[in-house]
Order: sequence, then C-alpha cells, then structure tokens
Amino acid sequence: MTVESTAARTPRRSAGSKAGATGTKRTTRTTAKKDAGTEPQLVQLLTPEGKRVKNAEYDKYVAGVTPEELRGLYRDMVLTRRFDAEATSLQRQGELGLWASLLGQEAAQIGSGRALRDDDYVFPTYREHGVAWCRGVDPTNLLGMFRGVNNGGWDPNGNNFQLYTIVIGSQTLHATGYAMGIAKDGADSAVIAYFGDGASSQGDVAESFTFSAVYNAPVVFFCQNNQWAISEPTEKQSRVPIYQRAQGFGFPGVRVDGNDVLGCLAVTRWALERARAGEGPTLVEAFTYRMGAHTTSDDPTRYRGDEERQAWEAKDPILRLRRYLEASNHADEGFFAELEAESEALGKRVREAVRAMPDPDHFAIFENVYADGHALVDEERAQFAAYQASFADEGGN
Repeated sequence: MTVESTAARTPRRSAGSKAGATGTKRTTRTTAKKDAGTEPQLVQLLTPEGKRVKNAEYDKYVAGVTPEELRGLYRDMVLTRRFDAEATSLQRQGELGLWASLLGQEAAQIGSGRALRDDDYVFPTYREHGVAWCRGVDPTNLLGMFRGVNNGGWDPNGNNFQLYTIVIGSQTLHATGYAMGIAKDGADSAVIAYFGDGASSQGDVAESFTFSAVYNAPVVFFCQNNQWAISEPTEKQSRVPIYQRAQGFGFPGVRVDGNDVLGCLAVTRWALERARAGEGPTLVEAFTYRMGAHTTSDDPTRYRGDEERQAWEAKDPILRLRRYLEASNHADEGFFAELEAESEALGKRVREAVRAMPDPDHFAIFENVYADGHALVDEERAQFAAYQASFADEGGN
C-alpha cells in the first residue's frame, strides 16, 4: 500500500494547497458510500485478506514481533470483542444504563495499546475498552461505571490509564498538560490521547494541538476515525483528511489502516519513539469503522445503509489476523478452540460480576468534593441523610 503521511521533518506542502485541488467538489453522502468500499492512501502492513505487505518506513517497528506475540494480539482482540458483546447484551437486559461499543475498532485499540510502555500515560475517551484491557484494567470496573455503582473503579496512577472522559475532546488538553509536565521533569516517557473523528472538531482538540506543538510536548494524538460522529459522517466534519490537520500546527500526521493491528502497532511505536526522543507531538489517524451503534441508545440504521457496513465487515480486523496466522502456520485449531473456551469463560465471569455488584454508598457523592471539607457540603450531606432516613421511617410505619 501507499504511505501518505505529513512530513515529520520537512513539510512538503500546506494543507490548504491540497484542499484547493479537491475542495471545489461538493461532497455528498452518495460519494461517501462509494468511498466506503475503496482503500484510501494509508499505512497498511496486513491486508484484509491476511497478506503481509512490506513497508520500508514502518516494517522495522514490527520486525521483532514473534508468532507468540501475534497470537497474543489475536487473543487480545478476540477477548475484547467478547467482553464488548457481553456488555451490550447486559445493557439490553437492563443491567447497564448505557454502553459504548468498540465493535470493529479492536485493531486500532489493541495495536496502539500494545505499543505503549508501562511508564507511558493514557488519556482515553469512553470507548477505549481494548486499551483498558492492554493496561490491565479489570473489565468489570468499566461495567461498574456504566452500571452507576462506581466513579470509574480504578486508580488512574495504578495503571497509568486515566478515567473515562465523557466530555468530548477535553482529555486532549489534560494529556497535553501532563505531557508538558513530564517533559519539564526530564522523564523519557510519552503520553497518548485517544479521541474520535467527531471530537476532532472540538475547540479543545485544536487548542491541544497548538500547545503541544509550541511546547514540543511528548504526546501522541490517536484519532480513531470510525467514519461517524454519532449520525454525522466524517465529510461533514472536515474538508481534508483528519491526519493532514497536523500540518497546520507544525507537527507530523499519518493515516494508518485502523483495522490492521500490525500497522497500528508499528505507527504508534514510531510516534511514541518520536515523543520520547524529544521530537514533539504526532497525530495518528486510525482509519477504521464503527460496526455497531454509537451507543446502545442509538439506531445506526436511521443514518447509514447495509451496503456500507457490509463493505467494512469484509475488512474485519480479527478475521484478517486469523487468516495471516493460519497462512503462516503460527496458530493451529487447538489454539483457536482454547481461545474460544477462554472467551466464553470471560463472558460468564463478566455477566456474574455485574449482577453481583452491590449498590453504591449513597453518601460517596459528598466525598472528595473539597480537599479540606466545606460547610455547604456538610449541610447538603445532612439534608440528604434526613431524606434517606425518611424512607426508612415510611417502611417502619
């Protein structure tokens, strides 16, 4: 495949010049549907058919990946998808308030997540279940948040994985500030901030780009372009490919096949190495697809057709790695059967854990509001205690 990335060292042309060549065409949903079945120019190491393709620039970043590690990447994606499917089912059964599925985005998350070192720091949105898996966050903690029984359920500093962010795009500012801080401390670690194509239109993201470029912050901006910001297609968000926006801020951007776990692993390793070496930020656009709904409160059939979805299903990230493993004799039927059993066990564990979760402490909402306490919070706590006690009194009468 062709590699098209913005120049990391010597910018070749402005984003405006390229936009001028194509910007006169009015984009419609018809052309978007047509484009769904074609390959854009991007970094790709593993084709949808499971064939390994050479790439002079990025091959070295996955040259040492062993068959065991390839099986590990496959296992990560399969178990992440199984967990995600179980979470969707639990929401439909009324066990969760909401769920944001990652179906179709496993390669982008596992590839980038496995590129990280333990001392790197992650700032996610609310769909990075695969990255959370890579960072060792117990999946049940994620479900506890969507069930409403905890406030995230994990210590961010225990896994270097921040709590999920519901406010769209705001975590990129937090990531940039943290990256600026560790740079001043002299650390050689890096920061990665995840966001979607819809969030790329937020002002917070543009501000993050500005500050990270000016201060040469060691941060990787990882945009999962899954083609839809809820019901809004990408062409309604940007006149140019998202990765090209980096040019205007003075740092490199690259588009990678987001359904290619090897490509995502290689490109993210490259970007992280740049950051650790003091070369500043990078924008990675993982060109992928959201196969399911935006969340379980969404009906994607109202704004996209089966033809588009089917074209992307043919590029399934898990299926392509399985094809490669089988063709390379890196995995046998015993491996896949054992993984299937492990997958079912994970689903059962998650299902039972969610249904056994205790109700939250009603008074936890008053904790950690102020570092040293506050009279108003004390008053509100007392009022709430009286309110709760009134139910007990009614029950006793």
